[in-house]
Amino acid sequence: MLNENIPSEFRRFAEFPGARMPHRRRQVDSHGSQIAVYEWGDETASPILLAHGGFDFAATYCQFAPLLANGGYRVIAFDQRGHGNSDHTALYSWAADLRDTLAVANSIGPEPIPLIGHSKGGSLLTQFAQAYPHRVSHLINLDGLPSRRRHPDISDHERSRLREKELGNWLDHRLACAELKRSAGGLEELARRRGRMNPRLSHEWLCFLVTQGAQRDDDGWRWKIDASMRFGGFGPWNPTWELQRLPGLSMPLLGLLATVSEEMGWETKEKDLLPYLPPRAEIVSIEGAGHFIHIEFPDEIAKRVLDFLN
Repeated sequence: MLNENIPSEFRRFAEFPGARMPHRRRQVDSHGSQIAVYEWGDETASPILLAHGGFDFAATYCQFAPLLANGGYRVIAFDQRGHGNSDHTALYSWAADLRDTLAVANSIGPEPIPLIGHSKGGSLLTQFAQAYPHRVSHLINLDGLPSRRRHPDISDHERSRLREKELGNWLDHRLACAELKRSAGGLEELARRRGRMNPRLSHEWLCFLVTQGAQRDDDGWRWKIDASMRFGGFGPWNPTWELQRLPGLSMPLLGLLATVSEEMGWETKEKDLLPYLPPRAEIVSIEGAGHFIHIEFPDEIAKRVLDFLN
């Protein structure tokens, strides 16, 4: 299981209908940082690599990944640096996340494989596919395709340059939070806090996520996310850069978009993408779905993904 040290009084929260713990767990070295990797399904089956969204965990795939494994795949997901059971590092950047993704992909093998990413993870894997097209057979993006709108789990404001003021603010932030810890609370309290950002997800699911993505300390539960991290990362980033690179994708692309607006949603619409789509792209808006489409509708999304791959 992802979290093997759940006190007995909280174990009732560690189960959720359809959620299954991974069959295997391992660590991958990425230039000195240890990245936690989890696998569902037959070890000899064809692999698929999954990437979670910002301030999330591989545990958010505990319903979705088993459905893909039931479809005959070896499903691999990893905690991004600073998240879950992966190492905390001195600085966080888009380039570092790309290097970590490559390290995990290299640990799977040299052949091209399908990639599936949600939110920030979808944007991360889209750029990975642009940088390493020979490593990617199919790309599935779960509400993480870019538009000209603000992207809440990547950038708190658009940055086209790394100015002196921007650099100074970031280093001041790092200095101020060097000794900080994420605030602790009761298990259900953490679930309620997260529920403010994910209002469409059930309290039961969020409690389950706490048991997998948080740890129990003497003063309560706290999320396993580096307290120094903040939305926005480090370095220049602009969503239009992602849009302009989309036409160069050579592999089949399936983009699944949410239709219900919520705080963490990217709000990307089909009309935003039409001028930029590569020839082998299919974009589908999932009616009635919020940003976490693979958690709200795991069976439907898994079926669409398996149909696309098959």
